[in-house]
Amino acid sequence: MAQIIEHEPPYNVGYFVGSLATASINRTLSKALIRLAPDGLEFTEIAIRDLPLYSYDYDGDYPPVAREFKQAVKSSDAILFVTPEYNRSIPGGLKNAIDWASRPWGQNSLSRKPSAVIGASPGHLGTAVAQQNLKSVLSFCDSPQMNAPEAYIHMTPGLITDDGEVTNDGTAAFLRNFMDEFYMFIERVLTVVPRPEH
Repeated sequence: MAQIIEHEPPYNVGYFVGSLATASINRTLSKALIRLAPDGLEFTEIAIRDLPLYSYDYDGDYPPVAREFKQAVKSSDAILFVTPEYNRSIPGGLKNAIDWASRPWGQNSLSRKPSAVIGASPGHLGTAVAQQNLKSVLSFCDSPQMNAPEAYIHMTPGLITDDGEVTNDGTAAFLRNFMDEFYMFIERVLTVVPRPEH
């Protein structure tokens, strides 16, 4: 059985940019997504750049940067992943961040956290393989995922300006719909939760 819980917008969406590059096209894509998002979503970037490589040696006492990172994930209502594809997989920095978020054992900050995945690439596959890998990791981390629409963005020159304006009407409509669907997905996940069994 399920119970309805009180959780109303605005929803705080923490977003990850999977690339560490300053001029990342996925950072540009994230700006476009924020511009096109519906009212009721507020966005906070969760930075991954300064995290050390995860080791369970840290589990007893996380360094301050990791504690702040983990708290940012925990305090978000939902998570948006905007990621490139490296060697047909997700970037190492992003995987490292997920490892920090999901540990120590029993303190998984991604558990039951609604999430969505999108990515841009200069290539025609548009991060499709990386996204499938990331979704597999998120499934293990018990993060409910928006499975449709799938969004593999082929980033051509000038498609999105540096400040996030989408210059192609069809692409803008697609991204706006993606964010509308994400809003509705967040709402569905956050308003119905399992009732504990007695």
